[in-house]
Amino acid sequence: MKKYLLLFCMLGLVQLAFGRSNDHLLVQNDSIIVEFGKSGKIVILVDNKEDFERLKTMNINQIIRELDLEVDEKTGELVVVEVQNRKGNREVVRVREDGLETEVMIGGVRVTVDESRGDTKVKVETGTRKKSDPPFRTYFNVDLGINNYIENNSISQGLSSADYSVKGWGSWNVGLNWMASQRISKGFHWDLGLGVNWYNFKFDNRQTQAVRGDGEIDFIQRTDVNGFKSKITASYLTAMSLFKLDFGQMNDQGERGFRIAFGPYAGYRMGGRSKYVYRPLDGGGRRKDFESTGAYLNNFRYGIRGEIGVGRINFFGTYDLNTLFKEGAGPELNPITFGIIF
Repeated sequence: MKKYLLLFCMLGLVQLAFGRSNDHLLVQNDSIIVEFGKSGKIVILVDNKEDFERLKTMNINQIIRELDLEVDEKTGELVVVEVQNRKGNREVVRVREDGLETEVMIGGVRVTVDESRGDTKVKVETGTRKKSDPPFRTYFNVDLGINNYIENNSISQGLSSADYSVKGWGSWNVGLNWMASQRISKGFHWDLGLGVNWYNFKFDNRQTQAVRGDGEIDFIQRTDVNGFKSKITASYLTAMSLFKLDFGQMNDQGERGFRIAFGPYAGYRMGGRSKYVYRPLDGGGRRKDFESTGAYLNNFRYGIRGEIGVGRINFFGTYDLNTLFKEGAGPELNPITFGIIF
């Protein structure tokens, strides 16, 4: 099959050469015309008599061996023909081999031969060249999600009457992540990431305030003021490792396909505090109280992250396997987050 692909490349090169108007490609040469099948034809041009006589004694396997092509071990690609001009080099024919799949680019035409599923499938595409899946790339993304936590296998909102129950809207999670992706095989990637995450847990009861207690965090009810907002915030330096399957790339659908990813993460706490916004009962403007509650938060967090995407839309979810507060310093709460990736 690869032999016929190279024949097709040579045919496409000749057609491309005849279609150009550059004088250095339009020269009078001796030629050999090889016909195969019902309509297949290869035209080989030579510019001197000695090469012409030698070419007549060669078979197609000798011609292919004479090309002496070298494969790029990193990308699996090789350049068959390259045209040089004043503006630099321009690749006319490029071949990429990935296991049982072979891809040949001829100008604006791409031919893909897939022998990985038992039978041979040939796909011909014309037009602009599609972006290939690079073996390694880096990118940046932003997480925007909603936080909650699980206590005794129950999500706090609506399932617990505790003072520290949180509301979803307003309990934001923001993450800035720098990612590096290594392709393992077609559509299968290993992604490593390093970023910063900010946790916000907004209490459902606006009169609840988190304060420093005797060796633990206390949740008190303020009856002397009108509360407007109360929350705990924490920031973490986070590293993650994800194994990603992109079914769109596997089926040559590009970004239109379905994607899933799954892997662990770990983070180190950089800060933590509580914030309480209120107004005095006798009137006046809003006031804010801040208390450092980081001493009661776990310095490390670790858990499992999952991602799912279709087209350009990507969602994520995380679950902390350890608790938000240190043992004995607060209730046993495991944070959980759901959101979208930009």
